[in-house]
Amino acid sequence: MRILALIAVAGSVAPMAPAADKLTLEDRVELTRGLSSEYANAKVLLPRAKKPLEFNAEAGTYDKKEWSAIAKESGPAARTGDTVQITKIIAFDDHIVMEINGGFKGGQKWYQGVQLDTGAGRVPIGNNDSNAPGGTSIVVQFHKTIEGMKATEIKKLLAPVLDFDRHSVTEIYSETLPPEVRQAIKDKHVVVGMDRDQVRMALGQPFHKERETKDGVDLEDWVYGTPPGKIVFVTFNGEKVIKVKEDYAGLGTDVGSVRK
Repeated sequence: MRILALIAVAGSVAPMAPAADKLTLEDRVELTRGLSSEYANAKVLLPRAKKPLEFNAEAGTYDKKEWSAIAKESGPAARTGDTVQITKIIAFDDHIVMEINGGFKGGQKWYQGVQLDTGAGRVPIGNNDSNAPGGTSIVVQFHKTIEGMKATEIKKLLAPVLDFDRHSVTEIYSETLPPEVRQAIKDKHVVVGMDRDQVRMALGQPFHKERETKDGVDLEDWVYGTPPGKIVFVTFNGEKVIKVKEDYAGLGTDVGSVRK
């Protein structure tokens, strides 16, 4: 009876779930090959950090306040739009550490950007495709055992902070703008409150510029278009647009008279 009871109890115990598969050697090799030496554009300001910057893989987020505080203390490793390079990868069971531009002690050297006069012309001493001012590192925290992760998946996870598709700086910058400004740029239209860079993104370089002082205020007009046709006057006070005027000028019309 006692033996039968033990058999009955043993039979009622639920089988243990199999342990999650950890990263295999092949997985680690694939991650290293797929990420090492890869270039990306920074989509946010990356601070120089002695301790790796934490990125939450599950939520796809990072602590903006913490990163900002580190940047104020240690300075930027890369600003929005800067090109950075992944220089080292270390994959652990539940997190991955990515060294960027050589880590905290990396980044541009004093001789990079310096040119030597050879008599036949000036040539750069150092060469580096990364234009970021410094280095840092990011730790991608999974908070659980990593299973069969590929390099392409890591790149997608890091999309909020790094763009591995290498979009232009202008495209990355435009994503940080308020929706109404972004839409105005898309529509090739200028609105009050824009700065000079945003006006250039919307309309390009002005045909000419005019400056005047009105009631003690220094103003600058950027003029777009030539007669005959539509003329756009964009008026700046300092760095911001305070007025936008559109008018039509006939053949032979003085643009200055249209503005007034």
